[in-house]
Amino acid sequence: MDDTSFLRARSVRVGSLLAAAALASTALPAFADEGPDGQIVVTGAGLEKTPGTPAYSTVEIGRDAITTSASGRIEDVLTQVAGFQQFRRSDSRSSNPSAQGVTLRALGGNATSRALVLLDGVPMADPFFGYVPLPALTPDTLGSIRVTRGGGSGPFGAGALSGTIELESAGPDQLGLVNGQLLASQRGETEAALSIAPRLGSGFAVVSGRWDRGKGFFTTPESQRVPATVRARYESWSTQVRAVAPLTDTVELQARALVYRDDRLLRFKGATTSSEGQDASLRLVGRGDWQFDALAYVQVRNFDNIVVSATSFKPTLDQYDTPAQGLGGKFELRPPMGENDVLRLGVDWRRASGTMKENAISAATGAITARRRAGGNNTDLGFYAENDLTLGSLVLTGGLRADRTVIADGYFEVRNTAGTVTSRTDYATQTDWTVIWRGGAVLRVSDMIALRAAAYTGLRQPTLNELYRPFTVFPVTTQANAALRNEKQKGFEAGIDLTPAEGIRLSVTGFDNRIENAIANVTIGTNLRQRRNVDEIRARGIEASAHAEVGIVRFDGSLAWTDAEVLNGPLSNLTGKRPAQTPRLAASATLGLSPAVGWDIAATLRHVGQQYEDDLQIDSLKAATTLDMFAQVPLPRGISLVLRAENLFDTEIVTRNAGGSIDLGNPRTLWAGVRVKI
Repeated sequence: MDDTSFLRARSVRVGSLLAAAALASTALPAFADEGPDGQIVVTGAGLEKTPGTPAYSTVEIGRDAITTSASGRIEDVLTQVAGFQQFRRSDSRSSNPSAQGVTLRALGGNATSRALVLLDGVPMADPFFGYVPLPALTPDTLGSIRVTRGGGSGPFGAGALSGTIELESAGPDQLGLVNGQLLASQRGETEAALSIAPRLGSGFAVVSGRWDRGKGFFTTPESQRVPATVRARYESWSTQVRAVAPLTDTVELQARALVYRDDRLLRFKGATTSSEGQDASLRLVGRGDWQFDALAYVQVRNFDNIVVSATSFKPTLDQYDTPAQGLGGKFELRPPMGENDVLRLGVDWRRASGTMKENAISAATGAITARRRAGGNNTDLGFYAENDLTLGSLVLTGGLRADRTVIADGYFEVRNTAGTVTSRTDYATQTDWTVIWRGGAVLRVSDMIALRAAAYTGLRQPTLNELYRPFTVFPVTTQANAALRNEKQKGFEAGIDLTPAEGIRLSVTGFDNRIENAIANVTIGTNLRQRRNVDEIRARGIEASAHAEVGIVRFDGSLAWTDAEVLNGPLSNLTGKRPAQTPRLAASATLGLSPAVGWDIAATLRHVGQQYEDDLQIDSLKAATTLDMFAQVPLPRGISLVLRAENLFDTEIVTRNAGGSIDLGNPRTLWAGVRVKI
């Protein structure tokens, strides 16, 4: 898309969204219905978490930690939870969006998300690729994050193979009426964000936007640069409208519209990539005797990418259009069972459809040599039930889920330059019923000690991308595979939570998780891989976390040690090897000070261990330890000075190593700006 078209499209979409915001603002008071005492309180959140939630390894991140990240990006916030990882070490300013799959517990190995990411209950993964649109998830608008590691069987549980990341939006109490910031880095990059959160009648609305742009840095080491090498330039923007209103004294309506676009330039001149989306959702939450949560959403996404040869430095592939649509919804009911008995009954449905459109290009002549299309539809219909029983100091929880998965209408077609079909393959429909479950217990031995244990199974469908779309990260080509089967997980864990004093929490968890039919990029020839099901990926390890808040000092620490290996039969050269892109050790520690009202100073030390680029453990990515800093100093009239430092000691972070061809992650980046809250 040229600059003129891009700006025109952005103006139309932003204008449309602002018009929607104005409409929501005028409509909100009409929904209000006062309760018996004349006071109605809307939260904008879903139903309360159940008593059995602590049975699983769970970490919660508060707004203070969310808004004091050195990069201001959601992936940086989530790395506070050791074991969280993307396929690449790069953040969303310098990686290909299709590599933004997220996972937990070293159960990665490909670029698709094995963790379920929810924003106010809505799954956020791309319908075609399965990656998470990280630039659209702005930390400024979030109130809290809950990360649950391990398989899940609750709402949208098919997909929560390695865990669930629940993002909850902030309301007016946390945001204030006006909340904004403007920062610039030493490279001239800028970050601007603004939210307006007025209370309207008995409800509220939040209109927010963010715009990031910059010339970026050289991801290629200086010794490997050529005249075609360029900086990783980026520009992304997102605009969101969220409205919450009471329908009765126990029922509230929540509505959201999100529009975003992200453009990047990677490695070589002309190697552009972009992604965009328009999402909308409606949610009804009832908090009466019969509690319920009803949700419906629609997602319209797109992606394009130009592959440039690393030898001729000319385009060889133009993936010019990948339109995808996601539809879904859920209904959950909690009947009145008594104070110590919480029952959840629910049904959810998701449908993902999309088409890849790409042109193969001759590097010698620049002419199109073939036109390819591929796509299909995936659906998942799930029924679930969970029950939590509180028996004094013991809480028992158990859940059962049945999923009907369908992979249909898959095809791969090639046309010549004249438009004549030269080959076409239509793939058979795959259907399956799968039952998964989870169960756990928490025993509160005393006010200081809680013991917990859990076991679970999980399920993930292959994405349309894995099934039908080949890709190239030059010089390596990875083929799709329409015969891929559903991944299935089995796991168990046990842990102890300690609260030795007020404001101090310690937690240790041991786990053993395995994924059967794990989808991996398997080497089948020189510079050639194919997505295939391997027998199993097994990950065993220990997770530890600590939180302390004493006076003006706070500390948050997290560590994950994981022994992960591929098991693919005695004759396979993959057996016994660690999954690609999987570190053995990851750790994070943040020390913060709040010496006075409005002051905030924090330092974060992170370490990620050595990992391998490929499944055969030929190319290695060395370990990296980085230090980030954050400082906020109050000024008059609700204004604060903000200073941030990413990778303060300029550690070299290797993000890709293909036979010695290296990509690097974010170097030292210093930010300064202002933050306003009214």
